[in-house]
Amino acid sequence: MNDPHQKPAFWIGNGMLALALAMLFFLGPLSELLGGWAMVLWMGLAGVGMYLITKDKGPTSNMPD
Repeated sequence: MNDPHQKPAFWIGNGMLALALAMLFFLGPLSELLGGWAMVLWMGLAGVGMYLITKDKGPTSNMPD
């Protein structure tokens, strides 16, 4: 059996999502500092994080269709 390992993009995506989650806790002060750009930054982090996680579809199945 092959032990599939996650690609680095998966872990980078998870890190970006963790940063986006931490950013939600400080969104009030960040919005006072950055204005509307704080929300744009949050959406960018979450979007790129989700893209990197879903980019790797996982191991391919060797079962016939």
